[in-house]
Amino acid sequence: MTKGNLTLVRCRSCGMTFASPVPLEYLDGTFYNDAATTFYLSPDKLVADYSIVRYERELELFKQHCPKGRVLDVGCSTGGFLFNLNRSSPDTYETWGTDVVLDAVEYAARQGIRVLSEDFLTHSPREGSFDAVTFWAVLEHLLEPRQFLVQAKNHLRSGGKCFVLVPNFRSLAIRLLGSKYRYILPQHLNYFSRQSLIALAGKDFEVIEVRTMHFNPIVILQDWRRGTDLVSDPERATLLKRTNSMKSNPWLGPLKIIYRGLESMIARFELADNLVCVLRKR
Repeated sequence: MTKGNLTLVRCRSCGMTFASPVPLEYLDGTFYNDAATTFYLSPDKLVADYSIVRYERELELFKQHCPKGRVLDVGCSTGGFLFNLNRSSPDTYETWGTDVVLDAVEYAARQGIRVLSEDFLTHSPREGSFDAVTFWAVLEHLLEPRQFLVQAKNHLRSGGKCFVLVPNFRSLAIRLLGSKYRYILPQHLNYFSRQSLIALAGKDFEVIEVRTMHFNPIVILQDWRRGTDLVSDPERATLLKRTNSMKSNPWLGPLKIIYRGLESMIARFELADNLVCVLRKR
């Protein structure tokens, strides 16, 4: 598959799909720090990230498997997940975040999120220092995702949980749109199926649950009309804010019931937008 200057290839042995070649700006953090103002810290993105509905599915799954404890969110960005976790379950979790986007981490710290200033891969963890480590939409950005999973395992106590969410490369959106889909992005280096995600994560963890979640029909309609042009960061942030606003609107209750039913049906066939994997340290 190609999209502009992006070329995706598939490994014949493991089935993993990945970008090749990868520009340096996506490896050394330059791209993400340059995007801090235009995307991560844009007003629309901040409103979306700090909306309680932004992470409602992730929070439900997380609390089911980790009802309390010490949590590290790797790739925490501006801290939206941890903020909403603390807000929805006060005095239940001790939360920490880390990210390569320095301005985003500083913003998270100003919201009361504890942050690790050290690089995650080079930081020497105290064995068993966390009950859970989360990677929400992170592994697709990494050249060597297994290194991060191994380091997460080092941070976890025995029996601790690791949560991974990545775009689903077998989703309905991908099947309908192909390279038109907006999340076929130059900064996404890896494209996971259920099988390739389990193959990667199962090397170091016990896989205890895999499911798909999230479905946005507005994205499918917009991308179908657009063609293969990349969607700008401001446009993505604006749509995320608008989608969260619709989910929070009490007047749209009947539509939300229909939407959740549709999303549930699509997820049952593992065709929703994102794959989520819950892992346990052996």
